[in-house]
This record gives sequence, structure tokens and C-alpha cells, in this order.
Amino acid sequence: MKQLSLPFVEEQDFAPEDFCPAPSNAQAREWLARPDAWSNGRLVLWGEAGCGKTHLLHLWAKANGATIVEGARLQGLIRPTGPVAVDDAELVPEPRALLHLLNAAAEAGFPVLMASRLPPMRMSYKLADLTSRLRAAQSVEIMPPEDELLEMLLSRLCAARQLQLSVPVRNLLLLYLPRAPAYYREAVARLDRAALDKGARITRVLVMEILEGLAEDE
Repeated sequence: MKQLSLPFVEEQDFAPEDFCPAPSNAQAREWLARPDAWSNGRLVLWGEAGCGKTHLLHLWAKANGATIVEGARLQGLIRPTGPVAVDDAELVPEPRALLHLLNAAAEAGFPVLMASRLPPMRMSYKLADLTSRLRAAQSVEIMPPEDELLEMLLSRLCAARQLQLSVPVRNLLLLYLPRAPAYYREAVARLDRAALDKGARITRVLVMEILEGLAEDE
């Protein structure tokens, strides 16, 4: 399945109660609870867009007093003062900045959590030292979501926006949306905007329009 490339501009607060625990993310949660067992003090969470890795990264960072670094903005030399969490680790524009951060954290004995859409073996950094450190890190994949997780996610997304879905509308979304959480978040956001703009109920016709729009954007 292709990655959803739509811009998600709405901010999330990453509250613990908003995370949906499931078998697909159980292994990731287990590794996050055991930083002492991470290979070289590093763990890479990886999986498709919207699978929950950024949410878990924020929860771990808050629980461990870690500094959160946006991978796409990581530049220059940063000397950590505690645990570090790097989101979108595959998007770092200056590979040497990430290499320096990993080395500095290791020297100081601080764990580093990284989240990425790609496993370490597929990160295309043309810097041998960085590649070797990433591949030596412990890595865990957040697996594709179960039916129960997608149903729970849909319920929580709608509840957050106070959207009421009829059973036929709900079933239509569960049947036709791609099985990736990012699509669910975007579909619910579009339904909310459409319902507000048109002042109308969320009907099967409106849902089909949203589904067609997502397909066209993809």
C-alpha cells in the first residue's frame, strides 16, 4: 500500500488515554518499558503512517523526561542532557547531526528512541558510521492494525469531534477505507469539515464523496 501523502495540520496532544493498545503494538510497548535491554541504548520504532509510533514516542518521552527532536529539523551539533526521542528519524537533513547525537547520547549513557516509517536496514543515509549505528540498534515493527483496533480508532476519532455515525455509515467506512490508521484520521477530519460546511448529517452519500476524494488524492 502506498503511503498517504496528505498534509495533516491538526495537532495531537498524545494523551495516554487516547492511545489504542492492541496486539499489533504490544511488542513495541513491551520494548519501550525495558530501555535497559535496548541494543547500545537505542530503539527504533517503525511502521506505516498513523500506526501510533509517534504517539508512543511522546508517551515514552514524557515518562522518561526525554527531549523530543523532530527528525526533519535536526541540524547542527546537539549535546543531550538526558534521554532523547527522535521522531521521523528517516527524514534527518544532516546525517552527521544524527550521528553526533547518537554518539553524544551513548557517551553520556542516555537512551535514544527513534520513530521511523522505515526499518533501519532501509534508511538511505550515505554515511557509513550512521548506517552501522542504526542497524545495530534494537528495532521493532508496529504491525498492521487488527479489525478491533480500527473499530476502536474510528470510535475515538468520532467521539473527539462529537460526530454521530449511523451503523450503515460506520460499516461503510470500515469496509472501504484502506487498512491504515492515517486514512481513518484523514477521513474523519474530512467528514467533520464537510458536515460543518454543508450543515448536513453524515450520510452514506457524503461518506462516498469523502472516500472518492481520498482515492483521487492518492
